Amino acid sequence: MRAQFSITAVLAVAGSLVSTTPTLNGRHADFNWGGSDKVRGVNIGGWLVLEPFITPSIFEEHSSSDWPIYDEWTLCEKLGQQSCAAALKPHWDSFVSLDDFWRIKGAGFNVVRIPIGYWSYVEPWGPYTQGAAPYLDAAIDWARQTGLKVIIDLHGAPKSQNGFDHSGHKSANPGWGDSDSLHYTHTVLKQLEQKYAIPSMQDVVVAIQFLNEPFLLKLDQDMVKQFYREAFYNLREISDTPALLHDGFKDPTWMNGFLTPQDNGAYNAIVDHHEYQIFDSGAVAMSLDQHIDLTCNSANNYDGSDKWTIVGEWSGAFTDCAPHLNGFNMGSRMEGSYPGSYWIGSCAGKSGPVSSWSQDWKNSVRRYIEVQLDTYEAHTHGWVFWNFKTEGSAGEWDIFQLLDNGVFPQPLTDRRFGKACSNF
Repeated sequence: MRAQFSITAVLAVAGSLVSTTPTLNGRHADFNWGGSDKVRGVNIGGWLVLEPFITPSIFEEHSSSDWPIYDEWTLCEKLGQQSCAAALKPHWDSFVSLDDFWRIKGAGFNVVRIPIGYWSYVEPWGPYTQGAAPYLDAAIDWARQTGLKVIIDLHGAPKSQNGFDHSGHKSANPGWGDSDSLHYTHTVLKQLEQKYAIPSMQDVVVAIQFLNEPFLLKLDQDMVKQFYREAFYNLREISDTPALLHDGFKDPTWMNGFLTPQDNGAYNAIVDHHEYQIFDSGAVAMSLDQHIDLTCNSANNYDGSDKWTIVGEWSGAFTDCAPHLNGFNMGSRMEGSYPGSYWIGSCAGKSGPVSSWSQDWKNSVRRYIEVQLDTYEAHTHGWVFWNFKTEGSAGEWDIFQLLDNGVFPQPLTDRRFGKACSNF
């Protein structure tokens, strides 16, 4: 899911950008990328790759003072592979259902992005257990039944591509990028593509994301580009299914000129940007109006990309108050309980179930959601909200709760607060 570092101004400074018009040819997936179809999606996070703020009960049940559980690695390390599989199976069986997909479709969304870890497809490094792969098959069947399209997202790579808990293994220094981890990653992608990128699957699988959130502050950018290039041409040996490339939390334009028709005839490459304004204290200290201005000012950066660009993760959160959002039992920057942070304000009333929020707080979150929708609708080729649901305590990340309480627009075009951006 989220990047846990400063991205307050990643898209705030709009420099002099050359006007570009994405041109991608050869599109055959059953989705009109860049044309009449715009991605309006929801992430199915916390299911096939664990996240403590989405399903804290799993972490609370198995953690102890002498052996805390931070991620899927430490869970399976503590329990052992067989017991870890037994612990995860009830979660895999129950957290997502066909009814959820019908609900997503009924609310006006057209795409689900489904994260999965590499360890589901090859013998993993370390203690991970397997067994999640058949659930991806089930989800694709549900999507076909309900008329939703699917983006398959490789969310966790060998040795971790970012060190975040949602990569499967939380660590200070991601180890992905050496020859072994790259080889394993390509092996997994080939397995996914040979099954899901074949022409008979293009009615439902409309993109393969090679890797979620490679952390370019700690990875070599040229290595990541070469990985993307090799993965792209491996995919093209199978079909023209679109390839989704995360921008590594840089301006999406850094990949201009890369994997375009002018670059050896490449086509159907799409840039994915994730927009979060809460993972440093400066961002948390911003007022709602400042968050809105920052969102509006990101528009030119999206316009500058020479490839179709989507915002593949965003949320209604402009605080980091959701329990375990920064990691299991890691506290918040808002209240100064996260390491190295300072007191900014109280989290009281700023997270928890949406039904418990004051009307003023519901209105504030809705304003922030509306301006993001307006920006992404006007200046990108779509968006995917994180997340479809949680166990309840992270309401600003839970679209089902937001819908139930009138905080997420229904229909998606409904606006209560009018136009917020003066620059478009």
